[in-house]
Amino acid sequence: MSRPRSQTRGSAAPARGARPAGRQVLVATPKSDIYVTLLGVALGAMILATLLLTLLLNRYEFSITAK
Repeated sequence: MSRPRSQTRGSAAPARGARPAGRQVLVATPKSDIYVTLLGVALGAMILATLLLTLLLNRYEFSITAK
């Protein structure tokens, strides 16, 4: 999603890529929301599952072939 550009009233739009001299637009960083939290929970679950699978396979000395 692109950041909005601030312009003064009555001025023409600046050329693409041109920056006004000495002025910059400060944009606040977005805050974390529930979806970022869910991504963290999902990452934690995958790490935990990988650890538990490694411990389980360690019991069988990582031998996954049929006997």
